[in-house]
Amino acid sequence: MAEPIQLLPMLGLLLAIGALAGVLAGLLGVGGGIVLVPAFYYAFAGLGHESPWLMQICLATSLATIVVTSVRSVLAHNRRGAVDWAVLRGWAPGIALGALTGMLAVTALRSQLLQAIFAVLAFAVALYMGFGRARWRLGEAMPGGARRALLSPLIGFLSVLMGIGGGSFGVPLMSLYGMPIHRAVATAAGFGVIIAVPSVLGFLLVEIPAAARPPLTLGAVNLPAFAVVVAMTLLSAPLGVRLAHAMDPTPLKRVFALFLAAVALNMLRKALS
Repeated sequence: MAEPIQLLPMLGLLLAIGALAGVLAGLLGVGGGIVLVPAFYYAFAGLGHESPWLMQICLATSLATIVVTSVRSVLAHNRRGAVDWAVLRGWAPGIALGALTGMLAVTALRSQLLQAIFAVLAFAVALYMGFGRARWRLGEAMPGGARRALLSPLIGFLSVLMGIGGGSFGVPLMSLYGMPIHRAVATAAGFGVIIAVPSVLGFLLVEIPAAARPPLTLGAVNLPAFAVVVAMTLLSAPLGVRLAHAMDPTPLKRVFALFLAAVALNMLRKALS
């Protein structure tokens, strides 16, 4: 058991990380995971917990926070009638299958390769945030049949490889198929639940050497990080929402896209060094 004094630096960093993730989620509409994973990585590495399993811990802990925040979000959106339950039911089996496959892939890989994968996917998300246009379309309705059978597992698989919920891939996809943005965001919150719950259950069973784990880690989920970040995110997200209504978030999205691209390139540099 770690001494309380050993947990203080980690607690301070986690409070700051959770507050930042909550504000950005409310202000920019980005999922917290895309902020949490690199923040967890640099925080734990800076505290001396860098290991071949560190990215597994960061991804699993990020997804554990998404279980709580996504459930809360989808319930709130459902009260406003914004969730498209027909899309959610149709896409759920494939997304869950992809999430479980992604969890198994993460447990088979090591930190360096997972860093590189996160970096490449985060850079792609940054490019879409920076240059994507609301008028772009692939169709006028969400696809079914073979196209859904291909895309739904892909969303779950890639999301787990990044430790994120359904927003970063689900919202652009639904927007490209003509779904209004508020309905897409609400439905993507449901994607987040379907991605996070089965993958986290799997991550709780992962065996990581004791010397490679930050204090109070169960399986691959760090419990202090989970608890502190969930609490801070729930407290700070409403502030981000208020800021979003008080200003135009579009320029800030472009700034965040540049920041995310820089973080992605730095993680790729570390992975390849």
